[in-house]
Amino acid sequence: MWHVPAVTDQLDPLHPFTTAQALAAGIPASRLRGKEFRRLSKGKVGLCATKTPSAVLDAEAALLGHPAGAFASHTTAADLYGMPVPNDPVERVSVFGPEQRRPRHGVHCHVAVTGVRVRVVEGVRVADPAHVFIQLAGSLSLVDLVVVGDHIAGKRWYSAAGMVEVCATSREPHAGRALVAARYVRDRVDSPMETRVRMLLVLAGLPEPTVNVEIRSELGDVLVRFDLAYEIVQVAVEYDGRQHAESPEQYDRDIARREDIDNWDWRIVVITAKGVYTDPETTLRRVQAVLVARGLAGVPKRFDPRWRAHFPGRRRTGS
Repeated sequence: MWHVPAVTDQLDPLHPFTTAQALAAGIPASRLRGKEFRRLSKGKVGLCATKTPSAVLDAEAALLGHPAGAFASHTTAADLYGMPVPNDPVERVSVFGPEQRRPRHGVHCHVAVTGVRVRVVEGVRVADPAHVFIQLAGSLSLVDLVVVGDHIAGKRWYSAAGMVEVCATSREPHAGRALVAARYVRDRVDSPMETRVRMLLVLAGLPEPTVNVEIRSELGDVLVRFDLAYEIVQVAVEYDGRQHAESPEQYDRDIARREDIDNWDWRIVVITAKGVYTDPETTLRRVQAVLVARGLAGVPKRFDPRWRAHFPGRRRTGS
């Protein structure tokens, strides 16, 4: 059985490496084709088979062969940070001059403008989260970008106000689109679906609910926290993920919690994934009806049509 080779000047076998580096380190081509090493899915670099795949290793592999100043960017950086983004079929890196590009299968190299901030995360140079947000503005929809922005603010890498400031002063491509999205970003959002529910309401022209509203006892203890709420009329809007129904204990806790809410004269509108992706218009009408019944000012009779482009739902038969 072959053993993992020692670290040399040409090769550290526990990190991505090129075929040329392996051959220079004395590993025969026949061995590279065996089960001991695997090839990363988006590029043509080998990796020791005992190493678990990760976003960090994917970023390291994408940066192979690029100058020392290159850094992971766009969706590759987003994956490394754990941002909720759609899958990208290629890895993406950036350099600070077109002459520094190194063409390679499965890797797209962008040219960054001066001023883009770079961090080192687990030994990998990677674009700063706010600059990743701006880069993603070139490919993501408004709602998907706000989901990323809420994630960044939720991790406290930047506040919502800080995101606006970075986007407003950036000279990067797509900074204008990023600024539009940044103005919708809110602090303390717990999940992507909460962001989507909020954006559905706002884009339809309904008043914006407050994020993560806490109801406290006379002693100051937190009794309940709502995802979204209209405090002045005591209306809460809650996303109910499928995992709640799959957990009997969580389901029982939710029932008890909602009974308590009824006793406090709060109305709660529960929204599921179906109400966001399949029938968003019904969701809007449900929230609208409760807000009107509670006497909230500023509730429109007709929805702003902007929401339809982002939440098309499923077309009804005969419509």
